[in-house]
Amino acid sequence: MFQGSSALTLDAKGRINIPTRHRDALMEQAQGCLTITRHPDGCLLVYPRPEWEQKRSQIAAFPMQARALQRLLLGNAQDVDIDGSGRVLVAPELRLAAGMSRDVMLLGMGEHFELWDAAALMRREAADLSQGMGDVLNQFSF
Repeated sequence: MFQGSSALTLDAKGRINIPTRHRDALMEQAQGCLTITRHPDGCLLVYPRPEWEQKRSQIAAFPMQARALQRLLLGNAQDVDIDGSGRVLVAPELRLAAGMSRDVMLLGMGEHFELWDAAALMRREAADLSQGMGDVLNQFSF
């Protein structure tokens, strides 16, 4: 299970360093093989390859009404590997789609990660908090 946030910087080639606390687990769980794709919220999803393969099968089985979501998720999926320095390349088209420039945030979301442009994440969180959490908190206690 991945959790927590990490402030990262895209280098000149569009690579990010995977934080050490996650890198070891990703090397063990997925031999450093990841898949990055787009998310409807405007961020990127980063999956360990074995997790992605399960999701990919689920997404491929969506009904025709979900063709746009299939196109977004499957059509933009890029397989990447953690290099010897602990970095992964985020493809230019994915960086452009997510509005990523230099400062990014990697959020552990359980079995996958979200990768956000740092400024976009701040705007998104502010908007989400201003709208309240609705009924979702009725079933949860801190």
